[in-house]
Amino acid sequence: MRNPFRILATAPALLVFLAGAPAPAAPPAKAATAAARQPRLYTIEQFLANTAYNGASFSPDGRKILVGSNQTGVFNAFAIPVDGGKPVQLTDSKTNAVLTIGYFPKDERFLYTSDQGGNEQNHLYVQASDGGIRDLTPGENLKAIFTGWAPDGQSFFFASNERDPGLFDVYEMALDGYGRKLLYANEGGYVPGSVSPDRRWVTLVKTQTSTDSDIYLHDRTTGKTALLTPDDPPGTEVSNTPQEFSPDGKSFYYTTDKGSEFAYLVRYDLATGQRQEVLRTNWDVLGAGFSRDGRWFTAAINNDGRTELRVFEAPAMKPVELPEMPGADITTVNFSPDGSLMSFYAETAAPRDLFVRDLKGGPPRQLTHSLNPAIDPQDLVEAKVVRFKSYDGVEIPGLLSMPHGASPEHKVPALVSVHGGPGGQSRIGYRGLTQYLINHGYAVYDINNRGSSGYGKTFYAMDDRKHGEADLDDCVASKKMLAATGWIDPGRIGISGGSYGGFMVLAALAFRPREFAVGVDLYGVSNWLRTLESIPAWWGAERDSLYKEMGDPKADADYLRRISPLFHADQIERPLLVLQGKNDPRVLQPESDEIVAAVRKKGIPVDYLLFDGEGHGLARKESQEKAFRAVAQFLDKYLKGI
Repeated sequence: MRNPFRILATAPALLVFLAGAPAPAAPPAKAATAAARQPRLYTIEQFLANTAYNGASFSPDGRKILVGSNQTGVFNAFAIPVDGGKPVQLTDSKTNAVLTIGYFPKDERFLYTSDQGGNEQNHLYVQASDGGIRDLTPGENLKAIFTGWAPDGQSFFFASNERDPGLFDVYEMALDGYGRKLLYANEGGYVPGSVSPDRRWVTLVKTQTSTDSDIYLHDRTTGKTALLTPDDPPGTEVSNTPQEFSPDGKSFYYTTDKGSEFAYLVRYDLATGQRQEVLRTNWDVLGAGFSRDGRWFTAAINNDGRTELRVFEAPAMKPVELPEMPGADITTVNFSPDGSLMSFYAETAAPRDLFVRDLKGGPPRQLTHSLNPAIDPQDLVEAKVVRFKSYDGVEIPGLLSMPHGASPEHKVPALVSVHGGPGGQSRIGYRGLTQYLINHGYAVYDINNRGSSGYGKTFYAMDDRKHGEADLDDCVASKKMLAATGWIDPGRIGISGGSYGGFMVLAALAFRPREFAVGVDLYGVSNWLRTLESIPAWWGAERDSLYKEMGDPKADADYLRRISPLFHADQIERPLLVLQGKNDPRVLQPESDEIVAAVRKKGIPVDYLLFDGEGHGLARKESQEKAFRAVAQFLDKYLKGI
């Protein structure tokens, strides 16, 4: 499982773009029924009138939940009454997204994080009950990351690179007066994790490669740092990810894929060093943790691109029966301070909504209604998992969304959509632009090409040092599956993607110039030499891991030049759309400027949009509207119009 510091994938507050068995000869039977149904067509404005929510934190009295919402056009903090009612706006940012962390444990002050124009240099802020805001981590060119509340409710923990841009130290900040204390000075290039309830232990991660990461425990009493997850046998590549300490501080939980294709959950006894397997499935255990009062334990499983939630009553680990919500992706589980209520988000083909449930029983209560009331949810399309055999026999999974009205008599154009990464995953859930395009007659196949996470570590490593080649040929091979449905016009298949997916778009047009009719690139890498050399300092040791996977810009310059589309732009012959944030710290603006200039020099149609005040993605609705419109007009002209 890849560490969040290093991924080139799209960040959370973004425009959610296009970002088994062998393939059937025709779409699923349900789609055949839908073919006779003609949905209402919706405008870009109607889709953007949906509301997005994120985060969820119960107030100390359990009567409301703190969330982030973009209903003002930019993400701000809102409080939602648990008994129902309209969200109450708490912050009023006009430019920078406010990402909520949570209410303070004993009063209604709350913590949030925000950067400046998408530069990813987040600070931590507190808003007092009277509305006053204070930057708790002031300074220039630093990044602060919240890592958890102290169990006694007197402080919280965070990591900051203010001392050294490439290293994150661990601090504790008191809630009374906001005094800070340095708990761990990071001199070893680790990525810090959680702090034990007694403050004795700090978890640290050292990433060797994309499939090999180790967990260390730093003992603040002795000052020693010890390896918790030694390789067995030595030299074995094992991915280990810390989760959290038990509420009593006696044990520590982590996930590992040691001896397995998939990550499973392990409990480590701090006193004896004994390990106990807690949960193993046929998929990755994504994460696990306790409620604040220690009564409930939750685990999330990545089941074929959909989150499967399991809740247990601790300490006996008695399974809790959960309400059935067919087809929904359940995420962001939280519990009220007294442990009586559970909140969660449920997402289907429609945007995700916040629910709350009494753990004594009864159906969940829906607190938000994200979908624009003008849109009939029956007009949205639920993606189906579809697998196909690639060029070398490897089975490739993906999510196919077929528009209502498609049929063998009415074939539709399609997009192969590539996720970010390297190593991301296309998952079940709502994507605004995708649903808009489906509504207007485009099929979309969100491919999980080799190298995607979620399908075992062997599959995950299949594209290492083969980027833009082995994984790209999976995208090309998917065209045969799409054509075999009989409902898609094989001459009108384009390719789209953001970040690493944007690189795949450019690679497809440069290295397989006649396979796809068009390309839509969101802030994609065109020159790997420059991108790898310009990695922000705060990525630290994760940069070395990426070098091992992608190539070192010095030692592997010839290889990186060979796979970089910029140096082969003279081979591009199909229309291209490029979208780029001016403040993007991961894929710099020159990556897009130069590929656009090179393709235009050849006389190929290129549309190019730059977005002020946006980083690695598009966070504001005004930017999203401009992007939606540009993508729709481009595809209508160059793909649908073929």
